[in-house]
Amino acid sequence: MLQTASTSWVCAVPVATVWTSPDKVRDIDAHGIDRNANINKWLETMDEQDSHDLVKSNRIQTQILYGEPVVIEEVKDGWARIIAVWQPSAKDQRGYPGWVPMEQLTEMETVDEDRYARVTVSKAQLWTEDFKPFSVAPFNALLPVKVEGEFIRVQTPEGTALIKKDQVELADGFDKMPQRSGTEIVNLATQFLELQYLWGGMSSYGFDCSGFSYNMMKASGYQIPRDAVDQALAGEEVEGDFRVNWKPGDLLFFAYEEGKGRLHHVGIYYGNGLMIHSPTPGSAIEIIELAGTVHEKELCAVRRIAAEVEGAG
Repeated sequence: MLQTASTSWVCAVPVATVWTSPDKVRDIDAHGIDRNANINKWLETMDEQDSHDLVKSNRIQTQILYGEPVVIEEVKDGWARIIAVWQPSAKDQRGYPGWVPMEQLTEMETVDEDRYARVTVSKAQLWTEDFKPFSVAPFNALLPVKVEGEFIRVQTPEGTALIKKDQVELADGFDKMPQRSGTEIVNLATQFLELQYLWGGMSSYGFDCSGFSYNMMKASGYQIPRDAVDQALAGEEVEGDFRVNWKPGDLLFFAYEEGKGRLHHVGIYYGNGLMIHSPTPGSAIEIIELAGTVHEKELCAVRRIAAEVEGAG
């Protein structure tokens, strides 16, 4: 199923989970794969063991947000094998691959405007032209702008909608958001303290470790790969320890076997020997002191993504 020149396939729900394969879905995941996906109910249904099973059984690849475009490779038994083209990955040069319920996607008319509105709050209410509740767009969702004013008119998978101007940031392209300093990245990250970890999570309903770093960088004007292993090759290498060379906003990477084994985690340097990260299933985004922890022993790389931004702070 291929899109036409005038249309593209996009995510039609606030957040769609991209699965490893359709047979990885469990009965308990029903709320997450429904046409009217209810992420909150899905998360409430899972206990800690169910959350850990998402990791152990390799059930989830990533997530896509409302209006995010995909390429459909094939459709089988109500499922679409897709490429999430806004999420760079070594798994496919075009973007992140996986499977999504077909009913969570829709074909949207391609707009000529290159201007986008990025949601800057945790969840933003969308409204119809006569100000009736329309849908909800999560943090970092990007929607094409049609008309600017006190309310921004945006193109959504379900038609034109209104969103408050103070809940979005405007840019001339999905990959042309204003770049922010490392300190601003850290300040943004603290808005999500105590948000529960979700394996594969890419939204303000729950992030995994690399989903958290990816989204904080995306919101700050930097495009990096989706997964920690690929992120560890992005930006510039930073040598030395936090007492000398590290800056707030640097990405910290950790590997088993005291930093010599498989890379398994990423966090964001907070400054003053601290890290903000999304740890593991059953836990939440937190700020921790690195000294004396297993993370100090497992540190394997530090990468700087954020540029020195004039006037930022």
